[in-house]
Amino acid sequence: MINSFSQYLVEEERVVYFTFGRMNPPTTGHGKLLDVLSKKAGRNPYRIYLSQTADKKKNPLSYSDKVKHTRKMFSKHGRSIMINKTVKTAIDAMTALYNEGFRKVVFVVGSDRVREFDVLLNKYNGKKSRHGFYNFKSIDIISAGARDPDAEGVEGMSASKQRDNASKNDFTSFAQGLPRGMSNNDSRRLFNDVRTGLGLKEQSDFKRHIQLDSVSETREKFVSGNLFELGESVIVKKTDEVGTITVLGSNYVIVETADRKTRQWLDAVEKIEEEYSPQKHEEGTPAAAAYAKKMTPGEQTEEGKGLWHNIHKKRKEGRPMRKPGSKGAPTKQDFKDASEATDYMSQAKDIISKDKADIAKDKQADKIKHDRILDRARRSRMLKKNRGINT
Repeated sequence: MINSFSQYLVEEERVVYFTFGRMNPPTTGHGKLLDVLSKKAGRNPYRIYLSQTADKKKNPLSYSDKVKHTRKMFSKHGRSIMINKTVKTAIDAMTALYNEGFRKVVFVVGSDRVREFDVLLNKYNGKKSRHGFYNFKSIDIISAGARDPDAEGVEGMSASKQRDNASKNDFTSFAQGLPRGMSNNDSRRLFNDVRTGLGLKEQSDFKRHIQLDSVSETREKFVSGNLFELGESVIVKKTDEVGTITVLGSNYVIVETADRKTRQWLDAVEKIEEEYSPQKHEEGTPAAAAYAKKMTPGEQTEEGKGLWHNIHKKRKEGRPMRKPGSKGAPTKQDFKDASEATDYMSQAKDIISKDKADIAKDKQADKIKHDRILDRARRSRMLKKNRGINT
């Protein structure tokens, strides 16, 4: 308030500069606005008022926390950052400045809000309303030369981007929106205050987040394991050779063909879809067991072993046969089982012969299929080339 007439004579000619903003949270963008405010004011006083709105969506910091952090971030403007719980809007700030005795006021704001505040602040000049009363001799609204740092979608660092960084727990990006002179402890405290205000947990383990630009869709699929797998059959585009993937590198594959191994880039090979082939024999049957042993390296069927094998061996060596009924002599059941085993082995041989014939037939079918795949691949590349598509 004005205490004397002499003070009034001095004060009525003085001009005050001020700004009003959410700064939730404060950023380097706000710092630029405050620097412009200070420069415009020159030797004149300037004031910085902060809004008192607080919520979990766009205003995570409380009024007291916001003032505390803003003063730490921009210490050279600390004395001008005001604490006045009666000032909740820019119009309230006008009333407070008028009551201090100022009669000329300059409001510094982002370029996108000059027209808005020019209309609003002049509208209530000289009019008493619920916000109080002010009657300035002049009200000027000037641009800080940039958009409001609190605006959504603003270029550079904005409060909305900082809230997004905090919600994603990305302290590295968050720190880039703070002044260089701000200590690491103060930066982390602000980061956690924003997270708490957004309804998130405080973070004690601060990790660096690195986001690499994607090189290509093929590369991204390969890295995520959705392009090739070990053991898959592929066609080498350049030579039309069919091979199997034996190594998955960082951005290449090793393909083993009939006579060699080669390193191929990801776009130098094409995948071949495998054809489903049902098993030839049902599991658990004697034929399946004989077939499995026949097809397994190192395994032999029981042919040549058992009762008949022992009889033939003794005859060959000239040893006498045991009398029927004596200890260790084969019984009638033994002879019966041996006969059935012989029949079984004979059947197994027939099955194996038939399976070999089927395998030869399947190989011939696979060769035909392989030739057709190559034809389709060549035709597909030719069509893409004719359409101007780079394969």
